[in-house]
Amino acid sequence: MIWYLKFLWKELEQKRKKMPLVRRNNRNVSNGMIPLMLLQAVNEYRRLERKPPVTAAILAANTLIYLRPAFLHQILPKIEDVLFNAHLIVKDKDLKRLFLSAFYHLGETHLAYNMISLLWKGIQLETWLGSAEFTSMVATLLGLSQGITLLLAKSLLLLFDYETAYYHEYSVGFSGVLFAMKVVLNSHSDGYTNLHGFVVPAKHAAWAELILIQLFVPNVSFLGHLGGILAGIVYLRLKKAPSPLTTMVKALTSLVRSLLMRIWQQSPPRQRGTSAGAGGIWRCRACTYDNSGWLSVCEVCGTGRGDDGLSSVQLSNSEMIPLDEIRRRRIERFGRYR
Repeated sequence: MIWYLKFLWKELEQKRKKMPLVRRNNRNVSNGMIPLMLLQAVNEYRRLERKPPVTAAILAANTLIYLRPAFLHQILPKIEDVLFNAHLIVKDKDLKRLFLSAFYHLGETHLAYNMISLLWKGIQLETWLGSAEFTSMVATLLGLSQGITLLLAKSLLLLFDYETAYYHEYSVGFSGVLFAMKVVLNSHSDGYTNLHGFVVPAKHAAWAELILIQLFVPNVSFLGHLGGILAGIVYLRLKKAPSPLTTMVKALTSLVRSLLMRIWQQSPPRQRGTSAGAGGIWRCRACTYDNSGWLSVCEVCGTGRGDDGLSSVQLSNSEMIPLDEIRRRRIERFGRYR
């Protein structure tokens, strides 16, 4: 993560040196938000024992797309070619507008606000769910939020002949996914949260934020944010009941986990971590679960990791924890967010 941030900082400095003296409202003029965002990301990651890699990768991808460094300039499509527009997506079957629009931003403030929100939500969700399940969740929420937004715009056109404000509207940004993540994050919370000076139930924070943004922030996509909230609700419902999408999510999670395991197994032994803070895989002595090398406690039962790095595969019966105790520990650690 630190390497990512240093690289992004270097790209930002190079971009700022090349900027001409133009009007302040030009999107090419830096207002200092990206350096502040990167500084906050560095501070957050330094204090974490386990650095969530997927959150860092998504943050870096969004920032790189905005900065458009030279080596990506010919690869990345221009923002005008990926703006989310329901009419063009349906008319031209343009899937790049449907999916890539989430990773583009209109300015530094837009990018920084979304990425700081991603940093806070991503660290919590990836730490609780694990990187593999978090990856599948983000991919699912991206598809759901963009698809629901498209469906809402089309429905308004067909049912109410209402197309001017929504069906031909252009929008970009990661906020739809962020609203969905907010719904998932607060789904089992019984507390309250402070939202721009208003104290609201955490379960309804996404709805309250939707209303406040529409009232006080100009030129925001109502359907994009609403689609994100509905995507979060749909995702939680599908996680509870068996469905084709649930099967796909589980299959994607298993695929990502197996790919990570294969990469680790094919890496040279000298690169595999043997200390508590290194990468690799270690096996819990209590429940035999294979954990990421970045974890200091078992993801399943909460047993602390030994000082000798990789745990032995052969375990005696005296070291095993009863299955009921493992289940109790897992519910105690994760039950609130499942």
